[in-house]
Amino acid sequence: MIEFQKVCIRAGDFQLQNVSFEISSGQYAVLMGRTGRGKTTILESLCGLRRIQSGKIMIRGMDVTHWPPADREIGYVPQDLALFPTFSVAEHLQFALRLRRFHTTQIQRRVNELAEMLGITHLLKRQIEGLSGGESQRVALGRALSFRPTVLLLDEPLSALDSETREEIQTLLRTLTDNTGVTTLHITHNAAEATALADRRFHITDGQVIEESANQVQQTSQSDSASN
Repeated sequence: MIEFQKVCIRAGDFQLQNVSFEISSGQYAVLMGRTGRGKTTILESLCGLRRIQSGKIMIRGMDVTHWPPADREIGYVPQDLALFPTFSVAEHLQFALRLRRFHTTQIQRRVNELAEMLGITHLLKRQIEGLSGGESQRVALGRALSFRPTVLLLDEPLSALDSETREEIQTLLRTLTDNTGVTTLHITHNAAEATALADRRFHITDGQVIEESANQVQQTSQSDSASN
């Protein structure tokens, strides 16, 4: 479970005040809002990359507000993926496991499992350069999920993909999160993407995180269908 309790965040002249919301364990939540409203700031605060001014951040009922990022057991896929240009695909999947000092046998077993799950077994020896957008996204997801985090954060993971690849990755995301039970918070501007993936949808409005009602979600879905 993820919970923000009256969290205040400041980033230069920008600030979010008294942000409160809750996502239950295993749910897939999508956070929407205009550019510059603080969506990425919320993700960075959750995973410990940005300090908050006040309030509490809870994960699985534990106050992690002052915990270092590595102790929060969060998998994070930033918008630019942040893949290492000198690493092979296999080395990306191994990375978090080596940091946590997993045994070599455990690492190899997990890499093989992830590669099969993500459909990238044939890419394990490849370098990052030359991978397609969809392939790179799969590698970034594998790295984030490698150590079996309790929370997965995705910052506009589909924004740079063509429509066909976007649909493939949407299906993969839903399958992965259903199979692993990881609690997911996904940022997007795309309403159709949110409709396809989300158990719950939130918007940032006037510095507050507001959950969409069932009626609002239905109206948005109908609008998307009509426009298509």
